[in-house]
Amino acid sequence: MKPYVFGVDLGGTTVKIGFFQSNGELIEKWEIPTRAYNHGANLLPDIAQALLGKLTEKSISVEEVEGVGLGVPGAVLPDGYVKPCVNLDQWGGFYAAQELSELCHCPVKLVNDANAAALGEMYWGGGKGYRNVVFVTLGTGVGGGIILNGKLLTGVHGAGGEIGHMKVAEADDVICGCGKSGCLEQYSSATGLVNRAKRLLSEQNMDTRLRSMENLTCKDIFDCAKEGDPAAAQLVDDMSRMLGKALANVACVCDPEIVVIGGGVARAGDILLQGIREQFAAHAFPATLETKFALAELGNDAGIYGASQMILNEKL
Repeated sequence: MKPYVFGVDLGGTTVKIGFFQSNGELIEKWEIPTRAYNHGANLLPDIAQALLGKLTEKSISVEEVEGVGLGVPGAVLPDGYVKPCVNLDQWGGFYAAQELSELCHCPVKLVNDANAAALGEMYWGGGKGYRNVVFVTLGTGVGGGIILNGKLLTGVHGAGGEIGHMKVAEADDVICGCGKSGCLEQYSSATGLVNRAKRLLSEQNMDTRLRSMENLTCKDIFDCAKEGDPAAAQLVDDMSRMLGKALANVACVCDPEIVVIGGGVARAGDILLQGIREQFAAHAFPATLETKFALAELGNDAGIYGASQMILNEKL
């Protein structure tokens, strides 16, 4: 194997880039702005320029690079076709790996960003030591990745692991970003939790500190729940119930060794993890009750670690 590999995580605001040794050790990481306007015409040229510039800076030739793993915020088909990405001004609809490979003169492998984070956590984070992992990322939305026997479950349409769009409630008048309603994302994401808090406060006359918070955040709700605020506690309990029940259903299908919870919401820590464990146990098929739960450990670096692993796995 050649001595170096890049891992790239293409996000809506920034592109995170990691330069790794072929043993998986991170040498350096940095970010560049995501210029997603004009249907992302600048995205791949910007990434290629950043990668080649780093090699020039370190006096390393491109022939010493095994390849580039690229995580993208959209569905990636098994043949490398990227479906248009909503968060990138509909960038996509083509074989992005081939184009980036031509720009940076080395092999490129594509992966969905949540799947990249799942790989990163399995190899280097909260799922290290396990080969059957369900990864859930709780942030603006709910993303997921499923790894069975060390291999990503991506599906025929690139939709494997889209846990956030499991239907967990009857349809209502609030529409999810996917165009449906009743999705897990509407209940267990940071955005969903805040929206449900505002709805609860408007519908019920509960005595709660949440009413005094002008710009209510997910962190505010968890902080108040830890202090015993009844409305906040109810919201967190509802979120945990929806997520625990959904993960119990996932476990019936893929029977993982461990579920790793990541994303910004996971910073709530034990209050979140304990609630999910309890609700999972209440709804799980008995044979899956020994499933372990852990918090993610790599934070925002999970994507670059996992993207680089797409290249390293080719040589395993």
